Amino acid sequence: MVAQLSGGQLSRTSLAVALLNQPELLILDEPTIGLDPVLREELWRLFHQLAGDLGATLIVSSHIMDEAARCDQLLLMRDGSILADDSPEGVRRSTGSHDLEQAFMQLAGETGAAVETPA
Repeated sequence: MVAQLSGGQLSRTSLAVALLNQPELLILDEPTIGLDPVLREELWRLFHQLAGDLGATLIVSSHIMDEAARCDQLLLMRDGSILADDSPEGVRRSTGSHDLEQAFMQLAGETGAAVETPA
C-alpha cells in the first residue's frame, strides 16, 4: 500500500514512522526533495518544533542551499572535503557572500575543486 502513495504522502508517512518513538536524534537525507513548496514549509516548521520544543537533534543532508539556510549549524562538503563548519550567517560573513549558494561556490573554488558553471 505504501508504494502507491505520492511523494508528499510517502515523505509524511516516513517522517511519522521515524517520530513514533520520539527520537532524540533524527537523521534526514534530503527530506523535502520532490515536495511542493507548501509541504516543504510545513516540514521545516515541524523540524524546528522538534528541535526547539522537544529538544531533538536533527541532522539534515541537503544540496539545496535555501534549506541549508534554515539550519542552525552547517557542515558544507564537496568531494569528501569539509569546506566550512559554521552557522549560515557565519559562512556568508566569512566569504563576504550575500547567500549560501554564492558562499558555497566561492568555498568550492578556493579548495581547488572543479566548479561547474551553467552553460
